[in-house]
Order: sequence, then structure tokens, then C-alpha cells
Amino acid sequence: VQLQASGGGVVQAGGSLRLSCAASGRTFGYGMGWFRQAPGKEREFVAAINWSGGSPNYADSVKGRFTIPRDNAENTVYLQMNSLKREDTAVYYCAVSRTIRSQAAWYDYWGQGTLVTVSS
Repeated sequence: VQLQASGGGVVQAGGSLRLSCAASGRTFGYGMGWFRQAPGKEREFVAAINWSGGSPNYADSVKGRFTIPRDNAENTVYLQMNSLKREDTAVYYCAVSRTIRSQAAWYDYWGQGTLVTVSS
């Protein structure tokens, strides 16, 4: 399985951005998630969704602002980020897992990361 994340960039606080993660290979039945890592900090869970697209799970810090839709026909998961804050600045990684968890250790495959910078 290979994952290609894209869509990062510079956005002003309060703005929106949509990240994409295109998967190739055998991902049928897998859940997909997003994590992020800010400079000097550990990687943290952002959001995850199961194969059917139901029961999305979000970190408290992004609830109500981020959503994680997925398109199985395109083998792609998105991260729609609204009302962005400076503290959302990080490298965002997508990942694939057989089960939806918030711990990175459960994820089997990772994308290369895409940088999101939120300016004031």
C-alpha cells in the first residue's frame, strides 16, 4: 500500500484548507486516519474513519472544525479543515489501519506528509 498526501500550504487563521490522501494497493476494508506533528512536538492523532465512512473519530482539538470524508471509489480520504488556528500548523500525515484507533502504533502504512502553515 502506498499513500500520497497533498493539499498543504499557507493559510490565514480562520481560513480553510482541504488535504487529500490517495491510496494505491490493497486497502479494501481498511480504515484511514490523519495525524500531525508540529515542530518540537510528538505526532498526534487528528481524525480517522472506517471503511464504510461511518463513525468518524476526531481529536478534541479539532472537533467541530475538521471533517474526514472518504471516497472509496477514488481510494482517497480527505481532511477538510475549517476555522484554522495557528496551533494547527504542522506536518499532516495520512495512514491506513485495519482498525480505527487514535494511537499511531495501530497504523500499518503511512504517507509522506504535507505541511500546513497557519499564519496570523
